[in-house]
Amino acid sequence: MDIPAPLAHLLQALEAGDLPAAKAAAAELQRTSSGSTQLAAEVLHELRQPLLGVKAYTQLLSEEIGMRGPLRQMLAQVERMEQIISDFTRLASERPAPQQSVSLMTHVQAAARSFGLNPDSSRVTLQVEATEDFPIQGNGRLLEQLTLNLLNNARDAVSGPARVKVVLTREGTSPVMYVADWGSGVPEAVRSHLFEPYVTGSKRGTGLGLAVCKRIAQEHHARLELVSPSVLPDQPPPTTVFRVLFPAPGTVPAAHPARASSPAPTAPAPSTSRRRMLVVDDEDIIRSVFKDLMGRECEVLEAANAEEALAHLKQRPVDLIVTDKNLPGLSGLELAQQARQLDPDSRVILMTGYPSLVTAQQALELGLLDYLLKPFDDIREVRAKLREALAGAIPTRRGLRPGSRRVDVLDDSPTSARQLTEALSRLGLEARVHTTAPGEPAAEPPAAVVVSWDFSPAYGRQALELARKLGQGAPIVVLAEYLSQEMMLEALRAGASGCLPRELEARELSHELSRILEQAPSPSGRGLG
Repeated sequence: MDIPAPLAHLLQALEAGDLPAAKAAAAELQRTSSGSTQLAAEVLHELRQPLLGVKAYTQLLSEEIGMRGPLRQMLAQVERMEQIISDFTRLASERPAPQQSVSLMTHVQAAARSFGLNPDSSRVTLQVEATEDFPIQGNGRLLEQLTLNLLNNARDAVSGPARVKVVLTREGTSPVMYVADWGSGVPEAVRSHLFEPYVTGSKRGTGLGLAVCKRIAQEHHARLELVSPSVLPDQPPPTTVFRVLFPAPGTVPAAHPARASSPAPTAPAPSTSRRRMLVVDDEDIIRSVFKDLMGRECEVLEAANAEEALAHLKQRPVDLIVTDKNLPGLSGLELAQQARQLDPDSRVILMTGYPSLVTAQQALELGLLDYLLKPFDDIREVRAKLREALAGAIPTRRGLRPGSRRVDVLDDSPTSARQLTEALSRLGLEARVHTTAPGEPAAEPPAAVVVSWDFSPAYGRQALELARKLGQGAPIVVLAEYLSQEMMLEALRAGASGCLPRELEARELSHELSRILEQAPSPSGRGLG
């Protein structure tokens, strides 16, 4: 095998004892390696677009003729390619994911459901055993990926009808997860470097899955290892057992929170009126997918960039704009801003393959309806969201309700409740603090609602639902101990007008509340004044 030039230069310098030349060669090798990794990540990202189109049309075709053998296999292969891209992207990423206290059992069960969706998993009997639920400090999405990768690895190691088992238990005070299979076992030749990229003992695997598992485990301060089958009491004993040993509660400092993904909304019946939807994306295949997806239910207009989209909007308004974030020229967010200038009631859904906390915050404060992440897991879920948006079922943001100075505050912390009360009083508003869930909304609706409750996956969605019920159309502002992309999206989809960090001092909090409530258009067109 040819040795890459930068590595050859480094070896030559080391053999010659030339330290300055060795340092220069090492720097060049690092730069070349970093550039190659970035280029590979960008190329793989671009592959997501055509894959998204293939997957979407496969799912649509299955609705018409049923999920037959060839379609099932095609979808399985597309999902395999998506997993390879996600795995490589995860390995190439140096950014730690946000974490918070999450239920390990919840995310293991979610991974088990995803595992069952793969047609190849139908030959496998999956058992999940847990002695109790285990709260751990972690990122729910990554814990699901860790579990799913281990399950996929187990499935690929067995042939024909087979058994795979997940066990959640404790070792002392530390939560532990075992994933076992009764396959052919791990060859001795690969055991010592099993968790390195591109190393696999299976003909089906890519060798990325276990490397990604190792990376995710390390991010959670957990230890992933291959252990003796005798750790489980099953008879006959499994051939392969992986163990993920998490740190004991309280031994890892709390990190930034992660939010659980929102469940797919229930699709309402299609509207009988002929509405107009504008799809803006520079990829032909994406625009075609949306046209075929919704063309029977509404008029679908297409634009390859923001300038074409604005030309459509200047001729005639539309009921919904669905736009990619990264467009040539003006971005999708800039398009949303200009669409609002043409029509303050414009309804916009943003799509992106590059999600971030910053753009989620921008989408939230612009009052966008949703923030769809590419590639879509299920195009039918996207259709349900589009139907909901076209029907007007998604909440829209309203400005500070005129005629009322009362702001309902949901806050179970006396300290932050006092800060909120002071901040609102600076704006001439009166806080009515609820430390527990009120029974029924007041007869007179509030001017706004501020939610400052626990935004963990278990309670965040309930708090937002209660805020919507209390507000009766008033704007909602969310305060959270940590701001995360997932939490931002949850607030956006609930119709909130903005998200703020909970630790702001009263003066700064007052300024931020004023900014958010003034920028949200009210029915009368008035802000705080």
